[in-house]
Amino acid sequence: MLLVRGHGGGTALTGTIFERGEQAPTYRGAPDEDAPYVWVCDEFYEVESGGSETEIDGRTIRVAFDTPLPRGFDTREQALSAAKEHVRTQFARVGVPADDVRVEVVRPEEEGTPEDEQPDAAGRSADEGSPEGDTSL
Repeated sequence: MLLVRGHGGGTALTGTIFERGEQAPTYRGAPDEDAPYVWVCDEFYEVESGGSETEIDGRTIRVAFDTPLPRGFDTREQALSAAKEHVRTQFARVGVPADDVRVEVVRPEEEGTPEDEQPDAAGRSADEGSPEGDTSL
């Protein structure tokens, strides 16, 4: 399992990539259970009323959430690319430019561990958290 987290506008959004051999959640709209990599993350957008109040880039807005978007992929690289694009798109939907979003990729067991102490930290890039081609993940 990989967590793909975007940071921008003073907040964060995290989605999950379930890897080959892991059990992805099953619910209506979930991808084919035979997909080796499954990306699941919320989708949200700004609304004028209703929704949940949150602060982004120093301004208070209201956001509404859609059902998580599960997508299946054949390779880890495809899943990571789609996950990073998805996270940046969600921030863009609430006014945070994609270039202002920092994306990191971590395993749940690495949560809270400084990047330089994580098992494969030497191969990680500053804005991605993990190289896409690294098969050790």
